Amino acid sequence: MKPLFIWAGGKNKMIKNYLQEISQLGRIDTMVEPFFGGGAMTIYMYENYPNIDRFIINDIKPEIIGIYKAIKEDHETFVSELQRYDSEYIPLDKAGRSEYYYLRRTQHAFDYENMTDTQVSALLYFLMRTSFNGIWQINQNTGGRYGTPAGLLNQRETCFEWDNIAEWNVFLQRAELYSEDWKTVSERFTDTNSFFFFDPPYRDSFTQYGGEFNDQHQQELIEFCNELPENCKVFLTNRDEGDGFFDGLVNGEKLNIKRIPVTYTAGRRKKTDDGFEAKPAIEVLIHTR
Repeated sequence: MKPLFIWAGGKNKMIKNYLQEISQLGRIDTMVEPFFGGGAMTIYMYENYPNIDRFIINDIKPEIIGIYKAIKEDHETFVSELQRYDSEYIPLDKAGRSEYYYLRRTQHAFDYENMTDTQVSALLYFLMRTSFNGIWQINQNTGGRYGTPAGLLNQRETCFEWDNIAEWNVFLQRAELYSEDWKTVSERFTDTNSFFFFDPPYRDSFTQYGGEFNDQHQQELIEFCNELPENCKVFLTNRDEGDGFFDGLVNGEKLNIKRIPVTYTAGRRKKTDDGFEAKPAIEVLIHTR
């Protein structure tokens, strides 16, 4: 199973750096991922730790949770809608695809009240699969709804990975879905053997969390991790800006800080003679000792 869509900041490539810490988690009955996005970490735990009883999926964007809910509860209708988009979109040339994309984006922005929840989710999923580089963007032209520009528009036979969608349908039967603030959801699951995986918007990131997620919010999240009971385990990811922010907040008796050198690619158009323009950075993994 893979994430259903590209998600900026997704953890697929980082999980290999967490394996030692994952192996020390011990018993987990419930996994909680309050900043879900594409859910790469939950996928890894689902496939490698079959004794986890339930998975808690939360994202403050109700549109994202709507996609997961449609796949869980109305799978056949969701797939039928995607098949219709495929049949209309795939035969078009690139100019036609661009026109089709922006027409459907306008429909998602302004006609959604005339559609069922599953139809709205299927349309958004089509847009996310054909948009630019996994970026979630809203703008005035779309009434404050999904407004990411079209992507490369170079799909061949289909826009979708049908087997993967089917696997998500199976997995989601073991999941509870929420669209609330991270803390509201998290506080419900501190009385069991829970593993919390927090992947919030990074410091100085353009990513928004229903508004700004500033250092005060980061501090509140770290304090929550500091105060978790012994039956709970936690991973918290972020980026180290070199200002000692995390060192001053993390309770070193309960949590450890692991720093991981990484390289961020600057984007699809930043190709150089050596590959793609890249920027070195340090990722932070705050985890239970």
